[in-house]
Amino acid sequence: MNDTLKTIFERRAVRKYKEKAVSKEIIEQLLDAGRMAPSAMNRQPWKFYVVTSKEDIELFSKEIAKVGLKTIPKIGLKEAVKTVISGITHLSHGIDFLTSKDPVFHGAPLVIFITAPKENEWAALDIGMCSQNIMLAARSLGLETCPIGFGKFIAKTKSYSKLNVSPADKVQLAISIGYGDEKPEAHKRNKDNVFYI
Repeated sequence: MNDTLKTIFERRAVRKYKEKAVSKEIIEQLLDAGRMAPSAMNRQPWKFYVVTSKEDIELFSKEIAKVGLKTIPKIGLKEAVKTVISGITHLSHGIDFLTSKDPVFHGAPLVIFITAPKENEWAALDIGMCSQNIMLAARSLGLETCPIGFGKFIAKTKSYSKLNVSPADKVQLAISIGYGDEKPEAHKRNKDNVFYI
């Protein structure tokens, strides 16, 4: 297996991190990897909001958790509600969602919020590819990551203005990044989803 495939197969969503900062040099490498992602008509719609302050990460995390818990039932996603409710007080990773200092970002020393223009219909796909590049680059550099869909709820928090995001853009995703302090097993992958024509 070559290095690229090895990195792909070893990447995991990690929710426990060591208290070790990520250097600015490595952060720049991760951002450059994200910038190399393909995008519709090469618009490169992403903007990166890099947060390294432990206090800010914990503040954002607590506020996002509160907003997320209130928002999900309102948007009528029955399955999402069941999933959240079933795991809310005791997640599989041993994190108490209601009392943890950092229930959303899991103690990561680095969080990157990624935005794109609200009117860009291809933004979700572009940001997905950009994020995957960042996560694979992180893994290749000895870091672990977790894509945080709840990150988009930052826009509904009191602290959102700290990011200084343009009104024309919206947060699509956040990624927690750091030196992992756990080694999750790979989840089983479905193999019955290929159709040769």
